[in-house]
Amino acid sequence: MKKLISSIVSALSIFALSFSLTATAKSAEFFTIGTGGPTGVYFQTGNAICKMLHKSAISADHGRKGGAAKAYRCTAPSTGGSNYNIGQIKEGEFQFGVAQSDWQFHAVNGSSKWEGKKFPELRAVFSVHNEPFQIWASKKAKATKFKDLKGKVVNIGNPGSGQRGTMETLMDAMKVNNSYFKSVTELTSSEQVKALCDGKIDAFGYSVGFPNGAMEQAATCAAKAMPINLTGKEVQKLIDGAAYYAKATIPAGTYTGQKKDVTTFGVKATVVTSANVSEELVYLVTKAVFENFDDFKKQHPAFSFLQKKDMIKDGLSAPLHPGAIKYYKEAGLL
Repeated sequence: MKKLISSIVSALSIFALSFSLTATAKSAEFFTIGTGGPTGVYFQTGNAICKMLHKSAISADHGRKGGAAKAYRCTAPSTGGSNYNIGQIKEGEFQFGVAQSDWQFHAVNGSSKWEGKKFPELRAVFSVHNEPFQIWASKKAKATKFKDLKGKVVNIGNPGSGQRGTMETLMDAMKVNNSYFKSVTELTSSEQVKALCDGKIDAFGYSVGFPNGAMEQAATCAAKAMPINLTGKEVQKLIDGAAYYAKATIPAGTYTGQKKDVTTFGVKATVVTSANVSEELVYLVTKAVFENFDDFKKQHPAFSFLQKKDMIKDGLSAPLHPGAIKYYKEAGLL
């Protein structure tokens, strides 16, 4: 009889422990931030946001009715980039994503690649760093401007990436297509530098903040690559025709061997979400970043010039999410 009672007590204890662990697991809500290639600043941005949220204790201290704390945990995996992230947010697979300001505009307005696929529920959270669009060419390619790429092997980026979209927009402005080049590749941002350094491609296009470790690798490997100037009436027409584009300069000395300023055009990196994501979650993510702002800026050199007042307006074409608005008003930023 004692053995039976002991067995029952043990079983009940195991059940109670199991229930407790299950209840704890269910109290944490997991969400995803879409980023970009593992060598790019988007990947660093998503993971920096997660780091701020996890260290801040905001989520752990945030209670629901009844006193039960609800913890949020996030992951920021490497993805195909801007358009992929927006598409996954639209499908409800991701809750947040990092995207170029031009593709944020096109998605919410149903233009360019988003024609017929308009996403009016897209919402802005904040913008991050400047992203000059850069075409890097090997020393052997002897390219200093776009027209020098004729007959070269060029990586135009993987489908769904912001770099691919911007490269195609630039090509349209230059009135050329893939046949202008000897051949094109569709490598991801994490694959293209190695291909350039190995001599498999002559150049690649990339929208990325600076300084960037992968670009430094391109500058110092056997390719001795450098970014080329993207100027002229075609580029100026692009800038004049879209509020999300602006002239950009990569200062001399940013990369090893870069003796002159490089002039190009660029966009903003932005953090976006959906109107269907809860106000509570967006509020907490925004608060985690802005209340740990100095620490956030240390997560990557591209963040060092960030200003809070610019982040809540620059490059934002979609309406601000109510959760972000709630924090900005609370913090006196709106």
